[in-house]
Amino acid sequence: MTLLDGKSLSKKIRETIASDVVTLKSETGRVPGLAVLLVGNDPASHVYVNMKKKACEDAKIYSIVHEMPDDISQEAIIDTITMMNNNPNIDGILIQLPLPDHIDETLILEAVAPAKDVDGFHPFNVGRLTAGLDGYIPCTPLGVMEMLKEYEIDPVGMNAVVIGASNIVGKPMASLLLNAHATTTVCHIHTKDLKAYTLEADIICIGTGVINLLKEDMVKPGAIVIDIGINKNSEGKIVGDVDFKNVSPKTSFITPVPGGVGPMTIAMLLQNTLKSAQMRKDT
Repeated sequence: MTLLDGKSLSKKIRETIASDVVTLKSETGRVPGLAVLLVGNDPASHVYVNMKKKACEDAKIYSIVHEMPDDISQEAIIDTITMMNNNPNIDGILIQLPLPDHIDETLILEAVAPAKDVDGFHPFNVGRLTAGLDGYIPCTPLGVMEMLKEYEIDPVGMNAVVIGASNIVGKPMASLLLNAHATTTVCHIHTKDLKAYTLEADIICIGTGVINLLKEDMVKPGAIVIDIGINKNSEGKIVGDVDFKNVSPKTSFITPVPGGVGPMTIAMLLQNTLKSAQMRKDT
């Protein structure tokens, strides 16, 4: 069993990004810029935004956070996004989710210019991913594919099962695996016999928010298990969706939680922001 060390890989990627940012600045006189829109006082969202801000500083990427109150109007949010779309110093725009209940999340995500949609949530970029075309890919699934590449795991011809069908993780993860020529199945809350699918899987990617959903008897020997879940257990410890203690001895590769997929998500956000800045340089 080999641990897929996202923490170390993320560090390596972020160091490369910082070097590329220096090069871009020497060539163009400017650095990539990331704008984050944060609505409300959700504690977890504030933690994530602070982590992203610190990562930008380390990578020498300019960042700004637009904080807005819970009761802000939808129109005011869209006005702010329009301003960021038109700001030449901003290469990437990130809408921190979740948004308050009175805000139409789809409308807000669609307001972001596709060329600055570094989270890969705009329907334009979703369509390009589905079609196997270049665009911006959601950061967590993109991070998973970077880990597979780093550890020379080629999905071609493998049976892949994605557990979870969210727009942010499950669906783009399935598209990426399909584009990589894996035979891909998506399982979700209405799947009748999850175990029947996972026992046939060479690769299992799980991101459901359910602690210990994937158990030892659901995994065949030698499977590759990618745990995308991040949960707090009753003791306040960060754990994933996989019963790691019992599942890991059966696997060939497995991600730990924390230290697996999580660090890769932020690294891919920085990479997408740099990509946007480089594309703008060439136009």
